[in-house]
Amino acid sequence: MDMITGVTKDPICTIGELKTMQEGTQVEVKGAVHSVRKMGEITFLILRRRDGLLQLVCEEGKTKEGYKQVHEGDTLKATGTIRSEKRSPGGLEIVTEEIVRLSESKAAFPLPVSRKKLNTSLEAKLSVRPLSLRNLRERAKFKIQEGVCRAFREYLFQQGFTEIHTPKIGAKGAEGGANLFRLDYFHKKAVLEQSPQLYKQMMTGVFDRVFETGPVFRAEKHNTKRHLNEYTSLDLEMGYIEDFTDVMKMETGFLQYMTALLDREYKPWLELLEVTLPKTDKIPSVRFDEAKALVAEVYQRPMRAPYDLEPEEEELIGRYFKETYDADFVFVTHYPSRKRPFYAMDDPADPNVTLSFDLLFRGLEVTTGGQRIHDYDELTAKIEKKNMTTEGLEDYLSAFLYGMPPHGGLGIGLERLTMQLLGEENIRETCLFPRDMKRLEP
Repeated sequence: MDMITGVTKDPICTIGELKTMQEGTQVEVKGAVHSVRKMGEITFLILRRRDGLLQLVCEEGKTKEGYKQVHEGDTLKATGTIRSEKRSPGGLEIVTEEIVRLSESKAAFPLPVSRKKLNTSLEAKLSVRPLSLRNLRERAKFKIQEGVCRAFREYLFQQGFTEIHTPKIGAKGAEGGANLFRLDYFHKKAVLEQSPQLYKQMMTGVFDRVFETGPVFRAEKHNTKRHLNEYTSLDLEMGYIEDFTDVMKMETGFLQYMTALLDREYKPWLELLEVTLPKTDKIPSVRFDEAKALVAEVYQRPMRAPYDLEPEEEELIGRYFKETYDADFVFVTHYPSRKRPFYAMDDPADPNVTLSFDLLFRGLEVTTGGQRIHDYDELTAKIEKKNMTTEGLEDYLSAFLYGMPPHGGLGIGLERLTMQLLGEENIRETCLFPRDMKRLEP
């Protein structure tokens, strides 16, 4: 009987390990063939691996014959010796003795994924997404996105948060309204959750501080460069706050941790995409009404939509604070109660506005958050004031009936944050498999 005792060291060397070895060291490497260059009696095979590109040198009469049948897309294992070569990816190459093909590509690639940049349309890239992501620049976007998620988790663990996982099928949406995907659930009415809002609030009564990363669904009939119908939300909720600025401070701390982590451990991908990390040492804050008046005055733009910010206003607010304070981020606070959900706490000094905020990053909203109502009577009164019914909210309200701490939280759109970080123009560029009004595949 065999006994499995855990992971043993991978005999296949990483590129980092190869760089520490002396020339002439015998090694074994694996990877997918990114490109093939034939130069007379010498063939260069560029392998694509999780940690970058690696060059194999195959020479007629010195490398066993199998290499001549290798083409782009094949996966293989190679043995050979290390040799320094400044012109090669990583500054080294493997002088190959033998190649074993592990799998064979059966068709010609529809896109030139081995090129430095895919000069093709977004639609073309999305239609063959599993292939277009093999391009190093396309892949790099999601390595950086990994760093964003990793920073969110690591930072919040350090701050005493507990990670939770809430259901995505529910009886009632957190935000209400018409933008709900409705479905039949064993002959009962159900919806896809718009956010984990109600669940994470309930869990502050259990763990004090909670966070989640997961999908949320919005049945909004739009086709813009900034919206998706399914996106990933980075959510947190924290109890025992003094006021909603505690939540803003927590997000600022996360952003500082994120930029430091990316700068420290994701430099190859940042450099490949020529990304300039944003300034996060301090973030200005401005009230909603002041922000609207500011851009109307400075940019001679008439104010419309009195209860919300229009996309152009967000862009102009971002532009103003960048030009005036060299700020990449800006908090906009005290949004009108009319446009915020029932659980948002009204400002005691002015019940027409809420103790809430949005975070704009380079002129685009990437976060919505604020303080929540924690008193049962105030919460039920707000529901009544908004002409809502408590049907479907009974379990949520019961948590408040038995006492809840003062709390607040936020939700960050991962794809939007990544889009602004990378300077992309379309949010679909930073979503692995986008879902919008027209796209359900792949």
